[in-house]
Amino acid sequence: MKNSILVTGGAGFIGSNFVEMAVKRGDRVIVLDSLTYAGHRENLDGITGPGSFELVIGDICDGKLVAELLKRHEIDWLVNFAAESHVDRSIDSPSAFIETNIRGTFTLLNAALERYKTLSDSKKSGFRYLQISTDEVYGSLGPTGKFSETTPMAPNSPYSASKAAGDHLARAWFHTYGLPTITTNCSNNYGPRQFPEKLIPFMIHCALTNRPLPVYGDGQNVRDWIHVQDHCAGIFLALEKGQLGETYCFGGNAERNNIHVVKAICQELDRQRPRPDGKPHESAMQFVKDRPGHDRRYAIDDTRAQKELGFKRRFEFESGLADTVRWYLANESWKNSVLESAKKGAGK
Repeated sequence: MKNSILVTGGAGFIGSNFVEMAVKRGDRVIVLDSLTYAGHRENLDGITGPGSFELVIGDICDGKLVAELLKRHEIDWLVNFAAESHVDRSIDSPSAFIETNIRGTFTLLNAALERYKTLSDSKKSGFRYLQISTDEVYGSLGPTGKFSETTPMAPNSPYSASKAAGDHLARAWFHTYGLPTITTNCSNNYGPRQFPEKLIPFMIHCALTNRPLPVYGDGQNVRDWIHVQDHCAGIFLALEKGQLGETYCFGGNAERNNIHVVKAICQELDRQRPRPDGKPHESAMQFVKDRPGHDRRYAIDDTRAQKELGFKRRFEFESGLADTVRWYLANESWKNSVLESAKKGAGK
């Protein structure tokens, strides 16, 4: 076994991909997840390797539970994926984002610090708390330029504001208390197991259920897309090589406006699952009223991660998108299962 890792939010999209990678590496993983609408047991099905994982159903705001898991499993790394992450939901119901993304992060940091204080010097040298964050904390870009680790935070939604607060807490626990923290900020992820409220799986779901494909505003909002497996590989590099107290950005070097992404999805579906009526999937696209405060453009400059960590991307967007569409078409039972459990109120 390489490391004992507590992965919060490990039954979600990015978390489950990280768990799969860790188990294949030989790590021992404890997954702590409250199995809300976006966290599901199904995301952990079929994960095998020389390592192991155990699912513990619980809330990151439960400090007693977190402390017990850190101690009982002699955790080396705590990686916090647990978050409310959908901008539209944060606009409608911001309180859940404050609770999970701020209070939950505070609880994890406190529990990690208390555990860290009890460790021997040799164990302390390998202990890490890694805060998973987003490029949305930096606000919105104009037509040029990219976000980097030195970009001032300027969040524009309740979601991004709550994530920025968590990032600040992680930084403060390093500088004030000496807890060995690292923060990573990534661009838009895509790939297997993403809950069907996010753009790519949502459009696939709508197309397969003969629904309109709604595109916000004029469709020109730009995002930088990184494959989830590239992102997870970067997280491991940050854990193993990152400077304590620092931040690392991971991007996909794949800026695409939303209308381009939706059309690319439609073209892949035309190839892989043509409509019964013979019409192109693009014919179902509809422009809808834009969301409030919709950031215009995000893009990540991950030069620092490349130079200091040796970060490299394996996936080009077009081939990665084709693989992603193929995965969702081959796993419609997964989609139906997670949507059903979400309707029941969290799949617990």
